[in-house]
Amino acid sequence: MEERKILLVEDEVKIANTLQKGLIENGYHVDVAFDGIIGQRLFMANSYNLVILDINLPGINGYELCKFIRTHDQHIPMIMLTAMSTTDDKIEGFDSGTDDYMLKPFEFKELLVRIRALLKRTMNQQMPVGNILTVGGLSMNLDTKEVKRDTELISLTAKEFQLLEYLMRNRNRVVSRADIAVNVWDIDFDTKTNVIDVYVNYLRNKVDKNFTGKLIHTQVGMGYILKES
Repeated sequence: MEERKILLVEDEVKIANTLQKGLIENGYHVDVAFDGIIGQRLFMANSYNLVILDINLPGINGYELCKFIRTHDQHIPMIMLTAMSTTDDKIEGFDSGTDDYMLKPFEFKELLVRIRALLKRTMNQQMPVGNILTVGGLSMNLDTKEVKRDTELISLTAKEFQLLEYLMRNRNRVVSRADIAVNVWDIDFDTKTNVIDVYVNYLRNKVDKNFTGKLIHTQVGMGYILKES
C-alpha cells in the first residue's frame, strides 16, 4: 500500500478539484468521491492512509460515512471539513470517529500540517509500545481496544479511547488543554471551545463515577492529571 494515499469525499466539485490538485503537488495520491455512497465504495475497494470528508454529503452524510469507515478500520486517520462550527457539531464529529475537524474556509497549508501530523502519529502508533496500560484498577489493552476498571468492561468511543490513552501514558503528570488538543485532536488549541472539557467529563462518567477512588483529577488553572487518589 502506498504510504501517501488519501480518499477525499467532497461534493463541491471546485473545492474537491482544488484540494486534489494541491495534494498531488505535495506528493499524495488522491481518489475523489463526490458523494457519501461513492466514498463508501471507494473505501471498501482500495487501501488508504487517510480520509478527508465533508459532513453535508449527498447519499450518506459525513457523520454516517465516518462511522462506517471506523467500524472497518479503527486506526485510519480522518479529517472532517465543514462550515458547521458549534461545539455540538464538533462533538458529533468526534463521536462519529473523526480525528480532526477543520472549519471552512481554511488555509491549504494548515490542512497539509494536519495531514502530516496525523500520518506521523499513525506511524508512531504502529511501533511496539507495550500492549497493556494500567493505572490502579484501570487497564487498557491496546491490541483488543478493551478498557476495564477492576473487572468491569468500559465502552468508549474512538475519541474517548484516544483521550484516555493519552492520560494513561502521561499518568501522574499534569497535561494542559493545549497538550490534549495537540496530541489527541491534532488541532491548535481554541480557547473558545469546551470540547476537551466535555470529553474529560464523558470519561469521568465512565471511568470514575461508579467506582471507588477517582483517577481523573482537575488541576485548577493547569489542566488534568490521571493518578491514583
